[in-house]
Amino acid sequence: MKSSNLLPDKKKSQKKGHSNQDVKEMMLQLYDDLFRHDGYGEMKVVMRFIRHNRKEVIIHCGKEYRFVVEYDNDENPKPDA
Repeated sequence: MKSSNLLPDKKKSQKKGHSNQDVKEMMLQLYDDLFRHDGYGEMKVVMRFIRHNRKEVIIHCGKEYRFVVEYDNDENPKPDA
């Protein structure tokens, strides 16, 4: 798979974190890479709470892409089913 300019930066993720949009863009890019790949591919997403109002998002896709995202439950309501 090709490298990305969206790769998480350790210093950035420890200080300010990434936006939810950064994670979505990486997931879409990895999906496109998997779809174009001539063979088997797999992607897995793991989320967990860390500290106050933060989530760690790990995307497994050949490599691990780690993001720390600010999370405010009031700003992120559950979508209607």
